[in-house]
Amino acid sequence: MEQKWRKVLVFLVFCQQTTPGDNQKEDIVKEGAQVDIHCQPSQAGSMTVWFRVRDKSWMEFIASFSNGLKKETENNVSSEFTYGKINRDILTLKSFQRQKDSGLYCCASLYKGKELRFGPVTQLRGETVEQKPTVAQTTPRQQPVTTAPACTCDSSKARGGIWTQLSCAPLILGPLAGGCGLLLLLLIVTALYCNRVRTRRCPHHYKRKPRGKPPGNK
Repeated sequence: MEQKWRKVLVFLVFCQQTTPGDNQKEDIVKEGAQVDIHCQPSQAGSMTVWFRVRDKSWMEFIASFSNGLKKETENNVSSEFTYGKINRDILTLKSFQRQKDSGLYCCASLYKGKELRFGPVTQLRGETVEQKPTVAQTTPRQQPVTTAPACTCDSSKARGGIWTQLSCAPLILGPLAGGCGLLLLLLIVTALYCNRVRTRRCPHHYKRKPRGKPPGNK
């Protein structure tokens, strides 16, 4: 419980003493890049605490050091950093992630066991990537190709109980042949009829009638 109150106290003092733009540095970081964060308290003390205030979030304690030695921490934030340069007041972020690592980073030392002396504030921001407008590609629709169904003929029962498959050609050519035969028959009948009528009307088939004598001549 004492540790939680200590965190709240550090946060309140930090907010009171820090104003926007006052002793603050801004770094633009690429996604996935390693970042060295410099922070040296204004006065050295018996213990140094590193913390951050993420964008739209609460304060997170990173790690604390006493005489250059790292103390044990219970949070998972500490594993995201390396501390090989901590003696030079440098904290290294392994891989910057814009969504969760953007925010303010700072350190504070406990001076004479009762005062907090803060160092400069570093603000990390993710690099903005310009997104090119995507052009929707339209592909022409292909018209469905329809093919005429194959001509199938029903099977019929032949004499003697034998089933035979009739092809389409005889079914089509049969009526055509019958129609042609009927036309030929009509043509022959018409020709005979016309020949008979013309023969009847021929002049040598009619006998001349004798002309009557005019009255008064004997």
